Amino acid sequence: MEKEETVLVTGGLGFIGSNFIRYYLKKNPESRVINIDKITYAGNPNNLKDIKNDHRYVFVKGDICDKSLVEKWVEECDTILNFAAESHVDRSIIDAGSFVTTDVLGTYRLLEAARKFNVCKFVQISTDEVYGSIANGSFTEESRLEPSSPYSASKGGADLLAKAYHTTYGMNVMITRSTNNYGPYQHPEKLIPKFITNALQNKLLPLYGDGKNVRDWIYVGDNCSGIEAALDNGKAGEVYNIGCGNERTNIDITRFILKELGKPESLINYVKDRLGHDRRYSIDSAKAMALGWRPVSNFEQRLRETVRWYKENEWWWRPLV
Repeated sequence: MEKEETVLVTGGLGFIGSNFIRYYLKKNPESRVINIDKITYAGNPNNLKDIKNDHRYVFVKGDICDKSLVEKWVEECDTILNFAAESHVDRSIIDAGSFVTTDVLGTYRLLEAARKFNVCKFVQISTDEVYGSIANGSFTEESRLEPSSPYSASKGGADLLAKAYHTTYGMNVMITRSTNNYGPYQHPEKLIPKFITNALQNKLLPLYGDGKNVRDWIYVGDNCSGIEAALDNGKAGEVYNIGCGNERTNIDITRFILKELGKPESLINYVKDRLGHDRRYSIDSAKAMALGWRPVSNFEQRLRETVRWYKENEWWWRPLV
């Protein structure tokens, strides 16, 4: 990344966004980050408590759907990374409206402002869920989008809008699609932190269906470096899949967590499967690796560290459960 640039991160109090800001400032000590976050239930000021007084960091409480607010801050920046999104599948099934508003309309507001002020680069942070489920093999960036939930459909819509702004206006827009992230500061509505915090409280772990749904898990730090690789070396208009090949069933993840915490498997509670529950996600990350990126984390080691982080940071998650 260029030194002394101003980067606008949206949704920077969320899980991936906050980890990226911390990662970016550590690697780019002369740069400045502006963070716009609405502070919904998933936007937690404690995620960046350690850097809130850093002179290189500016926090703005606001909604990316607010045109005047977005334009005010986009005018100051060189680069935009859009992490802001409603992202929990279960919530999207209950109420899809907020997902369409934030994920699609919010992305539109950012793209329009970026076009107006000639922002150098725009990175749309997306998900492998836009491809849907795959029984065998792996999706590439050329695979058709077949989203199964209102959440993944809203992300797919935002991706297509971002691509269209490159095609129509020649904007330097890139899209990254990662697999399931895990690590510190992830809201305990998501599978890994939910099961860790439930187990710590000796509560049941609600496992959907037969527990054999497969996900490829990526440590959040590896996703941050993948996003950085796309930002630094990616080509305008291109999509980059970011995965690790760490495919595990949900029941395997559940048993690992229980074993690490010394808790009995009797805490597993099989519940009715989620509507439209994708069976398996798998993406080919060769294109991102061609940029020079490589995931460096060992899955078991990082998952063990993640379990320990939640065990040692009850102050962070207790108010959220």
